[in-house]
Amino acid sequence: MNIKKGDNVVVISGSGKTELDGKVAKVLHVEKAKNRILVEGVNMMKRHTRPSQRNQKGGIISKEAPIHRSNVKIYCGSCSSPTRISNKVIEDKDKGTKSKVRCCRLCGAEL
Repeated sequence: MNIKKGDNVVVISGSGKTELDGKVAKVLHVEKAKNRILVEGVNMMKRHTRPSQRNQKGGIISKEAPIHRSNVKIYCGSCSSPTRISNKVIEDKDKGTKSKVRCCRLCGAEL
């Protein structure tokens, strides 16, 4: 999966698209096995909780629910648009090592 925690994404389909209207949001958590991600402020659900030692009052709590990873696109800050990801191999000739880097397909900037 090319989406990682802390990436900026744009919701392109599903119920979260109407909530954000093309705004950029941050990825909070990634579930690789289920192909689902938690995006900040998207797909909010309400949970009714009863009073406990942690939460003395109880009540209704709003929190994010996971959405499928196919419903978002990574946002590139340098070209200011949603994009797909390509991978580049960068060689460090001094150390003799290679590293794999995620890049924007439109402008080529590292993500």
